[in-house]
Amino acid sequence: MNCLSRSKAVYSTAIALLMCWGGISVSQAKAQPRAFVGAKVLPIDGEPIECGTLLIDHGKIVAVGPSDQVELPEGTETVDVSGKVLMPGLICTHSHIGGIGAADGSGPIQPGVRVYDAINVLDSGFKRALAGGLTTLNIMPGSGHLISGQTIYVKLRFKPLPKRIEDIFIRDEHGKPMGGLKMANGTNPQRDPPFPGTRGKSAFLVREQYIKAREYQAKVKRAGDDPSKQPPRDLHLEALVEAMQGRRVVHHHTHRHDDIMTVLRLSQEFGFRVVLHHVSDGWKVADEIAKAGAPCSIILIDSPGGKLEALDVAFKTAGVLERAGVRVAFHTDDWITDSRVFRRMAGLGVRAGMSRKAALEALTLAGAEILDLDDRIGSLTPGKDADFIILDGDPLSVYSKVLETWVEGVKVFDRNDPKDHLYAVGGFGAGHDQSPYLCCFGNDNRQQGGE
Repeated sequence: MNCLSRSKAVYSTAIALLMCWGGISVSQAKAQPRAFVGAKVLPIDGEPIECGTLLIDHGKIVAVGPSDQVELPEGTETVDVSGKVLMPGLICTHSHIGGIGAADGSGPIQPGVRVYDAINVLDSGFKRALAGGLTTLNIMPGSGHLISGQTIYVKLRFKPLPKRIEDIFIRDEHGKPMGGLKMANGTNPQRDPPFPGTRGKSAFLVREQYIKAREYQAKVKRAGDDPSKQPPRDLHLEALVEAMQGRRVVHHHTHRHDDIMTVLRLSQEFGFRVVLHHVSDGWKVADEIAKAGAPCSIILIDSPGGKLEALDVAFKTAGVLERAGVRVAFHTDDWITDSRVFRRMAGLGVRAGMSRKAALEALTLAGAEILDLDDRIGSLTPGKDADFIILDGDPLSVYSKVLETWVEGVKVFDRNDPKDHLYAVGGFGAGHDQSPYLCCFGNDNRQQGGE
């Protein structure tokens, strides 16, 4: 029996599961199914499948398994991906794509500012991300403030090109855009007043604002449904209340071991859920991080030249944290690490002692968990969004290339398409968000065309 042969399968079972989970109906599922057959499939939540089939329909995963065990319904479009590798779309838990800007120089703490009000959805960085196999991003404001604003979780739905940032929002069950709160400590937010000049003053200012938020929360609760008793609305304090209630995850930039411990102390004091970002010294306090139950979003290659507080950044950090019991995801901090070479992070992690399983999860499922999205993305599980990538080799090899990127069952990147290939490899025009329109320029790749 060859790789693509098929015997009795699980299609009807998968459909029943989707219906049970509130997904698609039987009629919808039979409308436009598509199967990718013959690839080495890395489900992430299960063992690799040497010759697998991924069956999708209406933007959802219907079934995944060995090709001789997945029966394809009548009318299924089959795509032969023999010799390729197929895995979930990659998730970056810390990106700055979009020409973003949030808090300004008027003060060090501005949690009410929303980064999505400053994102250029046509920024070429999004196409570079797709070329790297990224399908979901946590777009963050910078780290020059103690609290620089609210992050936004986006899905790279880029066929057709989005016209508004709202087109790529990931929304919760109530339709509200999902995102976290960006905080930072260490040297980044230290500058002239009104910003802090020391680590102690940094922690004081943060603690002061959370205490105000706690008092604000109490006033709102006491007022109940009586509008006359409600305090004046404060967008900054509202965001901090959401963090203390666990409704908005704090994504905290921190490098040095003492700064990491300060973050954990504040998290315990005010009850906010925290993800530690960067953690250059994480290998020094891995047990303390594990005891606090704080996941880490790490970068193994810091900015060119680095900074003093990142002096002890080490490739071994990922493995040390893993063995301590910390959930680890990788991030790009794009441009710090170009989104197109995101997978290199996992390869370096394995080279320095991280397990292959955890490294692949750090690109996918761990990031989904950190963003509270693991019920939708991060693994090739029936019922989840059909976000996946097709590669020409092992994902941890620097020689492997992303051939195609799919988001919710739609192909959004194709390396064989000259326009997409340009963003994958660079060259003239690859960084142009909008190409010039001149009579003799001979370039009609303007993004306003919707393709």
